[in-house]
Amino acid sequence: MTLPDFRLDDRVALVTGAASGIGRGIALGLAASGADVACFDLAGPALAAVVAEIEETGRRAVAVPGDVTDPASLADAVARTESDLGPLVLAVNSAGIADAAPAEEMSLRQWQRVVDVDYTGVFLSCQAEARVMLPRGRGAIVNIASMSGSIVNRGLLQAHYNSAKAGVVHLTRSLAMEWAARGIRVNAISPGYTATPMNTRPEVAEQVVQFEADTPLGRMASVDELVGPAVFLLSDAATFCTGVDLLVDGGFTCW
Repeated sequence: MTLPDFRLDDRVALVTGAASGIGRGIALGLAASGADVACFDLAGPALAAVVAEIEETGRRAVAVPGDVTDPASLADAVARTESDLGPLVLAVNSAGIADAAPAEEMSLRQWQRVVDVDYTGVFLSCQAEARVMLPRGRGAIVNIASMSGSIVNRGLLQAHYNSAKAGVVHLTRSLAMEWAARGIRVNAISPGYTATPMNTRPEVAEQVVQFEADTPLGRMASVDELVGPAVFLLSDAATFCTGVDLLVDGGFTCW
């Protein structure tokens, strides 16, 4: 028996939302697993910092600033990735935002902004990535959804976010079926409460206590705990996995 290979040596990956939170952690994790990584996010020092950290490991990296709601920006990012690093074969779409408001008071602008980034942005990212993967008949894409796509979070007024993440899960399955016979696998990871900068601000400290109490494992995930699932789904150890929504939620959705 041959053991499964979880390494990503010398493969080229694009990670959206790579400047912070889960996207940053996964970008670093892919590099540690042997990949060269194009880091896509809004321009700023945080994007340059993650590229520098990857380069310190000996892997190649490039900053590709842009906006996931802009198809031209994503097309340019894919072209830059291939020009600087080589053929794109792996992608993780992690860019996302969140805010809260009662549904009856939420403005159309607030609703649309979250849906545009968290849902349409994932579609546009997948589309840009697949346009170079499909002609080669090879690729693996992981979309970062959320357990909020499967459940409604107690005490959080975020109908727009929950709806967008549910859309990401079904989008992932839909693309997986469209592209299965053409060599591209598409899977999703649905994190539970995770200790990202968004969830470790002093103003949400009381909510975090409840988050942890509601999670069977009794704590939030660390960002690093999302790296293993992403590496697995992108690697040759997962060659028969497509259309999967992998819940990484500390058991939250079991209750």
